[in-house]
Amino acid sequence: MDSYVNLAYDFPLLGAFWTVMWIFLWVMWIFLLFRVIVDIFRDDSLSGWAKTGWLVFTIVLPFLGVFVYVIARGKNMGRREQKHAQAQMEATDRYIRETAGTGPASEADQLAKLSEVRARGDISEEEFRQAKEKVLHP
Repeated sequence: MDSYVNLAYDFPLLGAFWTVMWIFLWVMWIFLLFRVIVDIFRDDSLSGWAKTGWLVFTIVLPFLGVFVYVIARGKNMGRREQKHAQAQMEATDRYIRETAGTGPASEADQLAKLSEVRARGDISEEEFRQAKEKVLHP
């Protein structure tokens, strides 16, 4: 084994390859650790004690804890992620519908509103004509 390590550093390109590989694996490990921790908190089927147990297990023994979690509960991690993304999308769509209203008003509705505003005296006859032209000829 020692000769392989020496061989890696006798050739700078091979040493760079091993360095990049270890950095990549380390970044992937950190990503997996945080993904597991987020999944622990996101899972509504776990009780508070179960979440605490898994969290302590993954923090105290991170390698073993994450691997055991992925083996035991990894099958549904993707489903929980999809469910969370779908709930966020529905909440965003609901917010947009509530904020924007039911949809674009028809020309007749816009003209009726313009007539009401003119009848109240909020806009002049000239402003009414300009707004009416914008509605009829966008």
